[in-house]
Amino acid sequence: MKNFILLVSCIFSLFTVNAQTARQPMEEVVNAIKNNRIEDMSKFFDNIVPVTINNTQTIYSRNQAEVVLKDFFDKNIPKDFLIMDNGSPNNSSKFIIGSLITPGGNKYNVYILMKLKDNMYLLQEIRLNRE
Repeated sequence: MKNFILLVSCIFSLFTVNAQTARQPMEEVVNAIKNNRIEDMSKFFDNIVPVTINNTQTIYSRNQAEVVLKDFFDKNIPKDFLIMDNGSPNNSSKFIIGSLITPGGNKYNVYILMKLKDNMYLLQEIRLNRE
């Protein structure tokens, strides 16, 4: 009986670690936005990143996306970032829908998509559209 309890505990621990590991990159991206630290978010960028700002989408390299997003967030410093919805439509992708509020009162709808690639969740798309 002790062996069975030990086995169940180990399996539960593995699932808990996997769930935390999968959730961690998305939490780091959200914290990077809240703290205006795009360089922290960029470590999760894939090689190419579609960035949509006010319904205009452009596909950037990882470095270009960092520059464009840094410029956006320097002009629209986050006062608050509220998560409205999040989920995982399948085991290989996660999304967040949020609301970014700036000190000037501007509000942006934010959509972030991350997908599992090479055993790591990478940011595949970000949309920032003014309400």
